[in-house]
This record gives sequence, C-alpha cells and structure tokens, in this order.
Amino acid sequence: MLKNEKDHDVVKKIELGPFPYEGMAATNATGDHTLMKLERRALQPKDVAIKVLYCGICHSDIHTIRQDWGPIKYPQITGHELAGEVVAVGSSVSKFKVGSKVGVGCMVNSCRHCDPCTNGFEQYCENGSVSTYAAEDRDGSITQGGYSTLNVVDEDFVIRIPDQIDLAEAGPMMCAGITVYSPLRHWSVGPGQKIAIVGMGGLGHMGVKIATAMGAEVTVITTTKDKTEDAIRFGAKNVILNEDATDFSKYKRSFDFMLDTIPYQHDIEKLLPMLKMNSTLCIVGIGKVTEPHQVGPFSLLKSRSSLSSSGIGGIRETQELIDFCALHKIKPEIKKIPMTQIDAAWKNIFDKKARYRFVIDMKM
Repeated sequence: MLKNEKDHDVVKKIELGPFPYEGMAATNATGDHTLMKLERRALQPKDVAIKVLYCGICHSDIHTIRQDWGPIKYPQITGHELAGEVVAVGSSVSKFKVGSKVGVGCMVNSCRHCDPCTNGFEQYCENGSVSTYAAEDRDGSITQGGYSTLNVVDEDFVIRIPDQIDLAEAGPMMCAGITVYSPLRHWSVGPGQKIAIVGMGGLGHMGVKIATAMGAEVTVITTTKDKTEDAIRFGAKNVILNEDATDFSKYKRSFDFMLDTIPYQHDIEKLLPMLKMNSTLCIVGIGKVTEPHQVGPFSLLKSRSSLSSSGIGGIRETQELIDFCALHKIKPEIKKIPMTQIDAAWKNIFDKKARYRFVIDMKM
C-alpha cells in the first residue's frame, strides 16, 4: 500500500512516462555539487521505480568525478549505495511489489548471457557490466546514480532488504559490504585462519566485522592510531600501527590471507612478507590509474605468494551478503547527512576523517 497521496502521484507519473527527479550533480572535476533536475526512463516491463531514501558515499564516487579512473561526461550524479522503497513496478515484475524495501549497488545491467553472468558473477560480464553511474547503458543513455530522489532499475539488479536491517544502514552494504565479502568468501576465510585487513575505512571496518563473523582471527593494519579501539570493538584481535618506524619483520609469515582496502597508492611490498606460504594478498582498494602499485617478482616468490584483486560482487552474492549481515547483526558505522553536506563529507573522506560511512538522508 502507498503511504500518502504524494506517493500515489509519483506512481501515476511513472506509469504515464519519464518522471522528473532531483539529484546532486557534479558539473566538473573540482567544483561543488549542485541540485539538478532530469528524467528517469519510463517504466519498462521488468523495471521497478525506487524512491531513494538513503545513499552511502563511497570513495569511488570521488575517484569517478575527479576522473582518477578515466574521463567521464558531466553533469554526473554518483552514488551506488542506494536504499529505499519501491513505489511502482513494471507489468512483468515478479520479485518486488510496491512498498518493498530494496537496495541497489554498483551495477544496473549486464549482457545476461556470458558465462560470468549466467553463473552469478555479473560484475565480470565479458561484454561489460553497466555501472550505476557514469556508464553507457544498453539504450545509449548515461547512468545517473543514487545522490537523487528516485531511480528506475531492472528488477534483476535490485536487492531485497530484510526487515531486520535499517534502510539507512543498508546502503553501504551494497558496495562497501559486498566488496569485502566477495573475496573473503572466494578465498574461504573462516575458523582457524589468521587474516589481516589493511586499512580501516568504509570498506575495512566492514571487512573486520564480516571476517570476524566468519570465524577468522582478524588483525587490522592501519596508519590511524585513534582507530585502534574501534578495530577491537569491531572484532579484531590485534592492531598493527603502520608507521615509518614499524618493524614488520616480527609479523613474517603470520597471515593466511590479507585484504587490502586502501584506496590510494601505497607500499605493497612491505606487506607481502607477512603472508604465509601459498597465501594471497587481495587488493580491493583502488587508487588513481596513473599511480599503479609497484611489486617485484622476488617479493612473491619467497613464499610463493599470490597477489590478486576482486571487484564488488554479483547480484546473487550481494543478496547473500545482506542476509548474512541480517543473521549476524552486522551493520556499518554511519553518519547521516543532508544532500547539502555532500562536499563537506567528500573532504572528510579524503582527509581520512570519516567514521566510517557517510550516508545521505534524503529527508534531511
């Protein structure tokens, strides 16, 4: 059931054609966000229209607008940690109904027929998955993200949010949560293993909580001393303060797996000796494409280490992550902000002052 007459008007407009909405857009790589009106596509048979109530702010949003990962077209609305309620459904939709609590993560489309897609790994679509923002969709339009009041998404790329999860806390699970869950799951992290989470920001703090719930003994490696107490509170057994004078040799061959969440260039080679023989360091924090990591083969061959990476997660895996968080009562540490404070939040993220995820509250 719709809650009020305003929602009823939204549904009527969507059914009649494209719906005008508001979003906070960047018009260049360095300027502030400005309020902008544009239109979502008219509702297609498998589409759901989502009234966006919350959207997490990810470092990827900043990288994208600053063109750290390549050129984009402006104006651009970012945001791929959406959470809200369904206000209309297309004629063929079977997974959701009006009033459903839902989320949308980093993808809104893929080819649907290549091997990765048919096996539930749409993020690795051989023909290119379509990102929630700054990407060309199959119809040629440029996707616009969740710093907005409404979105229209194919039901196959929408996630069901259980009642146990607060919608304000659901958004960061769509990117930060699944980005760490997918590699932890792939490398079978669990009881009896000692793992390290490198960096404890939006991704890292979720990594600590999820890996702990999986049964692993977690060590956090951070450059920020005042995060030590938080790391222990989130479930970590140990904290290594990464400073210039830190003697990493005492941690030689300590870890079965390392998850590196730092979103900028840093020294990977000093981390590798901490891996046990035949173990993996997986990078999920991505910096500028113009600043690649430097790793020599000698750093890997000494213990037959593997250096890998992982990109978000598929739709099936994201739903699994959401249900896992509901079961284990895992939630991100968030601070709600209004749309007008996006630029201030971006500065705090860049200055490492976020604790740990800013979430835009569309009602503020």
